[in-house]
Amino acid sequence: MNKSRIVILGVAVMAALGAGYVAKNLTAPAPQQPIADAGPQQPAVELVDVLMLSQDVPMGTELASALSWEAWPADNINASFITRDQSPQALDELRNSIARVALYSGEPLRRSKLIGEGMSFMSAILPTGKRAVATQIAADTSAGGFILPNDFVDVIMTRRAQEAATTGGFITETILKNIKVLAIDQTIQEDEEGRRVKVGETATLELSPEQAEIITVAQQMADRLTLSLRAITDTNVPPEDDGAYLVSGAGRGNSVRLIKSGEVTEVGTRK
Repeated sequence: MNKSRIVILGVAVMAALGAGYVAKNLTAPAPQQPIADAGPQQPAVELVDVLMLSQDVPMGTELASALSWEAWPADNINASFITRDQSPQALDELRNSIARVALYSGEPLRRSKLIGEGMSFMSAILPTGKRAVATQIAADTSAGGFILPNDFVDVIMTRRAQEAATTGGFITETILKNIKVLAIDQTIQEDEEGRRVKVGETATLELSPEQAEIITVAQQMADRLTLSLRAITDTNVPPEDDGAYLVSGAGRGNSVRLIKSGEVTEVGTRK
């Protein structure tokens, strides 16, 4: 065998060995990469069932089917929330409860927003120290019927002047200012369908005990009581009772109030 054939055979053997080595490396499994330690696993957020409003509930109406249990993060539980752990029967027990204020879908229910058992609605919504007094009105004495619950009004008294009984003279004066209207007849909130007019016969006003006395006397003295609607920008002032003289007995200005046989009159005095 000559030298050229030996060289060719040697090259072929080397090539075969190299190809086998490459094939072996390609088929061998890749080395495993080390996995970094993720550390301790964080526990899942703890949830607690809370009694929630699933729909809006207008003030003064029953909760009915507006309640449902929903999961709430335990870390964000307020002491006033009603939970299933503490009150498992609350869903059924509170269905017939009355909303003291307007409630809205998605908010947790609070017992402080409900009327207590055996308590009337009007007494429940009255602030401490206030009284609810009903006053007869008509469309022509209540801003054309546009006065609604939660509006603020002035009470104007019109009466015939004693010295002008034969001439038809009248005295008109504002006896109460910036008074909140609690209800018109039995309506305690605006129409849900958006109608803005409510013509009623009785307005229930939120008054202090002194103001309640003033309007009671005024209803006996007046030929007419008129409610004057205030602009919303004029309601941020304290209520006033310019008619305090009606119950003091001193009269207004240079006059004295006399009560005789159930009739209340005022007479002028000399300086």
